Amino acid sequence: MARKSTRDVEGSSAAPQEKKRRWYHNIADAYRMTRQVNPNITWLLVGVFVVVMGVALVVGFAWGHPWYMGFFGLLLGSMAMMILLAQQTRKAGYSQIDGQPGAAGAALGQIRRGWNIEEQPVAMNPRTQDLVFRMVGRPGIVLVSEGPSHRVKRLLEDERRKVTRVAPNVPVHLVEYGNDEGQVPLAKLVRHVQRLKGTLTPAEVAAVAKRLQALGAARMPIPKGVDPMKARPDRKGMRGR
Repeated sequence: MARKSTRDVEGSSAAPQEKKRRWYHNIADAYRMTRQVNPNITWLLVGVFVVVMGVALVVGFAWGHPWYMGFFGLLLGSMAMMILLAQQTRKAGYSQIDGQPGAAGAALGQIRRGWNIEEQPVAMNPRTQDLVFRMVGRPGIVLVSEGPSHRVKRLLEDERRKVTRVAPNVPVHLVEYGNDEGQVPLAKLVRHVQRLKGTLTPAEVAAVAKRLQALGAARMPIPKGVDPMKARPDRKGMRGR
């Protein structure tokens, strides 16, 4: 029996190298995920591109520079498609985790700048899986509940009393995530929180967050769903860099 060469042995034992992901791979993944939730995404993207391109050509012919405006319309139409795809992918990601325990925490975790967010719920009902998440930002302390409105009000009030004892002069905002009347849907939760009026300075935000660390958290994992924010177009990749 012929012996295998050293090169064959080394080649067979070497682990296969993973292909480098390019910007268009991320766009393709975002498109496939969005199409599963919204089958009309293809026509929406094509429609946006055609409208933008059509307007650019009309302006170009009227101005006497159709080639220049056509090239500009191509770039602007592509950018409009990427923006629309990012928005629709974010909605699709939210729809996949909506209703799961910890969905509010997963959505709020996308907020980075200016906020101190507890990754784990600070209060929970083990029997009903109702949760309360806490975050500190310039608006003050924000408590976000997850569950039916008639059940979470007591959880929110209990947690409000706890944080008020630790930070008595800090505004406390109560937000209910859910689909009941008066609650905030998951797709609008991040925007709703970010629109709260700021009253604290960054230094005060850090000080309040440090005080609240002593209260601890309920230690319940949030769902590992699709990250709605990963659908942002790669600007450097689009420029070929």
